[in-house]
Amino acid sequence: MVDEKNSFDHLKYLLGNMGIDILLAIEKGASNFETIEIISGVPLACIKGRIPVLIDFKLAKKESSGYIITQYGINFIKSLEKKS
Repeated sequence: MVDEKNSFDHLKYLLGNMGIDILLAIEKGASNFETIEIISGVPLACIKGRIPVLIDFKLAKKESSGYIITQYGINFIKSLEKKS
């Protein structure tokens, strides 16, 4: 079994600030590229490049209504909040 804490530490560095900002925007309800850009302030080109990474890491997923955060993504965000 993968140690979730160590996994989250690695994810933090792999995603970088922009990836985390995108995930936080999705958590706040942004569900498409345009709303993610507005809420996160991250340029559209960066969003289009990082969304597949968030999906591959199972932090977010695409549904018919748009992008949503997964439970694993919620746990990751909670781990970040504990460290601040």
